[in-house]
Amino acid sequence: MSAASLNKQTLTVGILSLIGVGLLAVIFYSSIWWVSLTAPNYPEESFPDGVRIEFHMNGVFNGCSLQKKTEIVEEEALDCVHEMDTINHYVGMYPIAAGGPLERGFGQFLMVFMMVMLIGFMCTKPRVRMLLMTTGFAVIAVWMYLAMFSDDGFSMQNEGYVQALITSLDQDASDTSGVSGASNDEPEIVIGGVTGVLKKSLEDSGVEVILPSEAEKQKTKKRTKISGKENMIEQLKVTYDIDQAKPGSNYDKWNGSSFQVMSWHYEKSLARYFNQPEQIKPMVKTLELAIQLAFWGLIAAMALLVFGARKNGGFLYWLLILVPMALPLFFIMDYSGWLWWYGHTLNDMGAFTVKPFMPTVFGQGKVAQFTTHSYPDAGFGIMMLLSFMLAAAALIRRKQFKEK
Repeated sequence: MSAASLNKQTLTVGILSLIGVGLLAVIFYSSIWWVSLTAPNYPEESFPDGVRIEFHMNGVFNGCSLQKKTEIVEEEALDCVHEMDTINHYVGMYPIAAGGPLERGFGQFLMVFMMVMLIGFMCTKPRVRMLLMTTGFAVIAVWMYLAMFSDDGFSMQNEGYVQALITSLDQDASDTSGVSGASNDEPEIVIGGVTGVLKKSLEDSGVEVILPSEAEKQKTKKRTKISGKENMIEQLKVTYDIDQAKPGSNYDKWNGSSFQVMSWHYEKSLARYFNQPEQIKPMVKTLELAIQLAFWGLIAAMALLVFGARKNGGFLYWLLILVPMALPLFFIMDYSGWLWWYGHTLNDMGAFTVKPFMPTVFGQGKVAQFTTHSYPDAGFGIMMLLSFMLAAAALIRRKQFKEK
């Protein structure tokens, strides 16, 4: 085979792999699947898509939009995540936030992990491939450790994930009430004694008096701009501190690590409608163990893939493209598994007793007076496009190796 042909194949595989890296980034910020409930008490005029929620890689988000019609007066769209939780809890189903906590918490790391795999696959020189993958995986490992286990590591999570946690607690992600430093109504500083009289006298004469403490506060305000994510994390901290102050609380002092926030939020989500500590605490312990296993499992997978990158070909080498290529399959398996869990882990405290059931994965189903709709969204279509592109890249690379 000519060198020109080999170079052309290498270039084609490289282009397809780089496009795949870009598509992974798009997928992370896209709605992958949507579910809605329709019923007579949710008229189509007000709820054209029913009570709709949208599944992303980093959380579940509101799929209901603001209806601007003459006969409908709405200042903001209905929070359909909360609405569906309210409907589901009547039959004993746990809140939506109780599903996939590990996948959502590690979502950003998994996506970048697959990006590094594709970058490694596109490289035909083993030494260069090992160097690129070692560097990329090392960055992910440090980033993941700091986010999961270091103080204030939760701030290294993506904003969408933080927003999803806020929304699942039925809090407004844009609300700043009750957050330290967020109110414009600050207490007036009262100065007494001779100093106070002198200050008032100067102000009455038209002289502006700025106290040193006020001057420093103004400087701090100019230097510090609180972002939306920082504001939401502060809301979570306030809620955590309230829970910590309750009698009988076993929460540690807030350190802001993802491990702490994920554990606490999972426990709070499970207990939102069904406060049964004897059942919930073992489930939280299982999640904490799963976080540890997922962290070390990803580290081990990184080391194994770098080891397999030392040569072209072999099972470990082909995993670099087969894993991202199978992303739609992994999503369907994970999504179906959690639906099964929701339908088979029903709490006895539900208002109605129903037999365990499998919610609809694809298409339409019926639960009581509700019709369920479950269909892929744009993000899943991009996943399928990614799979076809990577399959083409894998076939070209296989042919290249075979002929070479």
